[in-house]
Amino acid sequence: MTPAPVCDLLFTMRERAATLSKAQQQVAATVLDDPQFALRANVDALARRAKVSPPSIIRFCRALGYAGLREFKLNLAHALAIGTATLHRALAPGDNMQTVTHKVLQGAASALADLEQHIVPAVVERAVMCIAKARRVDCYAVGNTSMFMASDAQARFSRLGLQSNFYFDAYLQLVSAATMTRNDVVLAISHVGRMPFLLESVGVAKGQGATIIAMTQPSTPLAALADIVLPIVVPADPLMRVGTEAYLAQLAYLEILMVGTGLRRGPPALSQLKRVRQVLQERGADAEAHPVLQAAWSKRERQAS
Repeated sequence: MTPAPVCDLLFTMRERAATLSKAQQQVAATVLDDPQFALRANVDALARRAKVSPPSIIRFCRALGYAGLREFKLNLAHALAIGTATLHRALAPGDNMQTVTHKVLQGAASALADLEQHIVPAVVERAVMCIAKARRVDCYAVGNTSMFMASDAQARFSRLGLQSNFYFDAYLQLVSAATMTRNDVVLAISHVGRMPFLLESVGVAKGQGATIIAMTQPSTPLAALADIVLPIVVPADPLMRVGTEAYLAQLAYLEILMVGTGLRRGPPALSQLKRVRQVLQERGADAEAHPVLQAAWSKRERQAS
């Protein structure tokens, strides 16, 4: 196999992931998650981080067209040094907008496809069942992206007829946590998963007997606290701590949780959804034009005629 062009090395690892063995995919994911570590690590250290055997590291390098780890690391260092990953892992200097558009969209599609490999249906089913039968579902978040997701989750659950709240304030999260019971659920959303006040609130809620569902990276302290983890496994974004691909993964999980919960709650949830849609349409919130405006213009037209 011809080695990947230097400027496209990180992108190529993701593009070729489906053609690699399971062990080699684990190596690729480890490199993409922390390229700087991969540059420093020897074969044994990289193998331990990827949870594979040392020979798998060599086979991975050869699968990408390199003689061994040394040649692969030289090209990886070059790719990082020339700044191809400053704005996006796949971009190269001189890319036109057609190429930029293709690479960004392909990266997003690839991230969602890769995410599916980390989703365990039984775990999602357990999360859905806990939410569907909960007395109350409170959504906690920290950070701009996670706050938006928690707000969206609360709106979705409310439409299904669930009692649900959204909190991003540390004080209010603690108040919520202190009033949790074993019949309640906390959905904690944080890609970083290390913010002290969020962990404190989750710990209090867990002590109250609530079920903790965490949408976070698998290795975070939040994941360690949770009863159910919905893992966000996407390559690290070079520009933002929580990048577009993490955002898309969280959004996909919310859609899965809402649809699954709606199915488990059955006809009452579907009736609730229809009622919400009807009210919004009647009052113009989901209509092309607000009924009051339509009536006003109709009256004006009649007077003019």
